[in-house]
Amino acid sequence: MTVPTLRDAADIKQLANAFCHAKLLLTAHEVGIFGWLAANGPADADRIAAGTGLHPRGVGDLLRGLALLDLLVEDEAGYRNSPIVRQTLVPGAPEYLGGFLRRADHMLYPTWGSLAEALRTGQPQAAGAGADAFLRMLADPGQRAQYLRMMDSASTPVAHRLAEVFDWSRYRTVADIGGCRGNLAGILLRHHPGLRATVFDLAPMGPELTAHLSAQGVADRAEFVAGDFFTDALPSADVLVLGHVLHNWSSTERAKLVAKAFQAVRPGGALLIYDAMYTGSSDDLARVLVSINMLLVTEGGSEYPVAEAVDWLAAAGCTSHETVPLGTADTLLIAHKPATGAETSR
Repeated sequence: MTVPTLRDAADIKQLANAFCHAKLLLTAHEVGIFGWLAANGPADADRIAAGTGLHPRGVGDLLRGLALLDLLVEDEAGYRNSPIVRQTLVPGAPEYLGGFLRRADHMLYPTWGSLAEALRTGQPQAAGAGADAFLRMLADPGQRAQYLRMMDSASTPVAHRLAEVFDWSRYRTVADIGGCRGNLAGILLRHHPGLRATVFDLAPMGPELTAHLSAQGVADRAEFVAGDFFTDALPSADVLVLGHVLHNWSSTERAKLVAKAFQAVRPGGALLIYDAMYTGSSDDLARVLVSINMLLVTEGGSEYPVAEAVDWLAAAGCTSHETVPLGTADTLLIAHKPATGAETSR
C-alpha cells in the first residue's frame, strides 16, 4: 500500500475520501462490471449500462474512475478489463477474489463505521462476531457458502506462494490447522504430488472438504479431522500450518496454540505460521488496517510483531526458525523441529 504524501489541506481531504476508491472497486464487482466485460467487452459506457442493468447517468463516471484506478483500460474500442482484473476479479479467474470483496463490502465496510465504538469499548462491532454466532452461521447453508467462498479467496493467492517458498520436497505429510474446507491443502497437493494432507477444523467443514477437494482431483490424498484446536488433540504431521489463524485470538491463546502445534510436529518437521505480522517496514500500514479489522470482527484478535511470535515459539521449545516474506501482505515464520537430540540454531 502506498502511503500518501501529505502536503496541504487538499491532501488531507483526499485522504479523508480514500474510502471512495474502495467503494468504486467493491461496487463495480457487485454490479457485475468485470464479469460482463470479460464476456462481452470491450464496450462503451452506454452498452455496459444496458448490459449490466444500470442507469446510464452514473456509469460513465464509474468507468472513468475504474480506469484511473488501473482496473479498466480505455481505448477507441471502449472499456475492457485490465490484466490484474482478468487475473483476480473475473469469476473463474486463477486468483479470483470475489468472496474476499463481498466480505469487504458487506461486512467490513459497514463495520468500520463503528470504529470509534470499538476503540471506546474494545468490543467487536460486526454482527456474528461471537463463537455461538459463528456456529449458527455455519449451520445456515447460504451463509456457510458465502463464508467458504470468502475463505477460498483469501487462501488461494497465499497457498500458491507457500507452495513455492518452502522446501516441501523434504516432507511427506502436512496438517492445516483451522484449514476450513481444505482450499490451501488442495493447492499444496496439486503443486506437490508426493504430499498428503490432513485438514483440522470444526465438524461442519468435513462434507465441504470432500466436495471441494474432489473437484480439485486431490481428495484421495487428503483427510479431514474434526475438532476444536483449543480442546482437542491436533493431528501429527511432518509440517503443521497455522495460516491466518493466530490473529483471531488473544496473545495468551496464541501462545497456547503455538505450543500445542509445535508439539504435534513430527521430529525433523516444521511449524509454519503466517499472518500479516508487523515487521517494522513501510508495509506495516496495510497490516495495521488488517489488525483493526480484527478488532472489529473478533473478541480478542489483532496482528502482532514477528518478535512476539518468536517468543511463543521459544516458550514452546523451538530455537531454530527463519522468516520469509509471503507476498506483500503476509510474513511466513518457519519453526524447525530437530530430527533427534537437542535443537541447534540455524
